[in-house]
Amino acid sequence: MPRKLLLPILLVGLLGALAWVPLRQAGWRVAASGDGEADAIPSQSDEASVPPAPQLRPVALRPASALSPLRRGFEESPDLFAYSRELIARAAAGDADAMWLLSLVQDYCAGFAADPAGYAQDTRVIAKLGLSGGAAMLSARERVQRRCARFVPLDGFSLPMIVNQRTQAARAGSLAAEAALLAMERPLDAGDEYRRDLVQRVLDSGDPFAFVAIAPAMGSVGSGHSETLGDVSGSELSEIAWRLASCRLGMDCSPAGSMMTNYCVNGGICSQDETQDFSTFARDAGVPRQGEDNVEEMVGTLLSHTGVEG
Repeated sequence: MPRKLLLPILLVGLLGALAWVPLRQAGWRVAASGDGEADAIPSQSDEASVPPAPQLRPVALRPASALSPLRRGFEESPDLFAYSRELIARAAAGDADAMWLLSLVQDYCAGFAADPAGYAQDTRVIAKLGLSGGAAMLSARERVQRRCARFVPLDGFSLPMIVNQRTQAARAGSLAAEAALLAMERPLDAGDEYRRDLVQRVLDSGDPFAFVAIAPAMGSVGSGHSETLGDVSGSELSEIAWRLASCRLGMDCSPAGSMMTNYCVNGGICSQDETQDFSTFARDAGVPRQGEDNVEEMVGTLLSHTGVEG
């Protein structure tokens, strides 16, 4: 298919693949989750007095901080069941980051854990179809199957479980969990002042996990709300810009990283070149040529606030 025809299709797919939805795929079948809710806390702010939107200001450059060993474990551990045991122990001791990472494991493994046998069967079927980009899809699915192999349906990974896990993490102090709840339309506080402050805190943090977590809220769903979400919001390209910024802040955007894996396994958006990282793939498949400079400018704007050179 010509690239000009692929672009509008893939742009939508790229964004939809990682935006949380209350469904997880197990192969071509969809495992439905519950529809549990996390109550929003009403804002106590004065709606009539709206402070200005977060302003991006130049600061001294600093290198992006390396991810902690605990965070690296999410991307690097070959056995996410064993890794989750460590997270559970740390979470029980009040570690907010462990609580957040545990929600990422639940999310990453949900499609497999819902029906391991069915997942494996679907992988075999896909292997026989000879799909375009099929090699990347098979690699991604097999990677999930290996890393999540010891999880089972009784683990109960579902939307309500993940929302609850992230709510606990956010209330314990995880900024990434707070950002994820906003993107899932379940913020800790429903007020505009809270949203504005949260965006500012994510920008100030330079935390790649928080940048990825808040990205879906910065897409087209945020259109018309730049006064609360900031200048880099409200379009499909702005969401991609937040994800690209996370790559430069230290997020694992490699071909085998969780971002590329989730796009391929959950969204069916797979690169035909298995060596492509997210930055290359997004620009190749999701950003029209006319929008490349715009995206680069948005990424630079985001990074200028964190102090990391773009």
